[in-house]
Amino acid sequence: MTNFLATLTDIIADRQANPKVDSYTNTLLADKAKAAQKVGEEAAEVVVAALAQSDQRLVEEMADLWYHSLVLLASRNLSLDDVLAELEKRHR
Repeated sequence: MTNFLATLTDIIADRQANPKVDSYTNTLLADKAKAAQKVGEEAAEVVVAALAQSDQRLVEEMADLWYHSLVLLASRNLSLDDVLAELEKRHR
């Protein structure tokens, strides 16, 4: 399995360093409140999919949640590595 999360994180970082006109990612990076709101919306959609929709729909909604979560982290100058370090710390 390839680590597309690392690739996606790199793409988000590139958008942060080199903003592109009409980039959805840049729109979210510029508005932390909107980025946070999208994470909340996607989390709710994950719950609905888990309880009442197909497995494919759940996968699609989880993908949206992970993407928006990575963008939110980047908007706060945090990273997936920060989250993984916290998970590792909790595991000990």
